[in-house]
Amino acid sequence: MRYFAYILALLAGAALSFEGAIYGELGKSIGQLETSFYNFFMGSIIIGLLWLFFGKGKISYVVEAPKWTLLGGVLGVVYLTSIVISVPFVGVGITMVAVIIGQLVMSMVIEHYGWLGSKNSRINKEKMFAVLSMIIALVLVN
Repeated sequence: MRYFAYILALLAGAALSFEGAIYGELGKSIGQLETSFYNFFMGSIIIGLLWLFFGKGKISYVVEAPKWTLLGGVLGVVYLTSIVISVPFVGVGITMVAVIIGQLVMSMVIEHYGWLGSKNSRINKEKMFAVLSMIIALVLVN
C-alpha cells in the first residue's frame, strides 16, 4: 500500500503541473479569479456527484468538526489562485518547484512540532539538506 501511495502522490504532482499550465492560460482568457472560481465550481459539481453516489460519511457532522479543520477550503483557494497568478509570470516549472519547497518547509515545521495531529518528526541535517537541494533546483530550473 505504501508504494501505491507514492505512485498516487507522483500522479497528483503531475496532474498539478498540467492544471497549473492549463489554468495559467485560462486565466489569461477569462481572468485569474474567474479561473479559480471555474475550478472550484466544476470540482464541486464533480465531487458532489461522486459524493451522492459513493459517499459513505456524514457531511452533516461538519458542524461538529473542530473549526480549525474547516480552513482547508480557504487554503485550497489560496493555493490554486497563487498558482494561476504565478504560472504566466514565471512558468510552470518554477511555480511547481517553489510550491514543493513551500510544502516541504511547512510540512517539516508541522511535523517538528507535532501540529495539527501530525506525528512528531524532528528537523535534522538530512531534511535541511533536502530543502537546500530544492532551493538549488529552483535556481537551476530558473
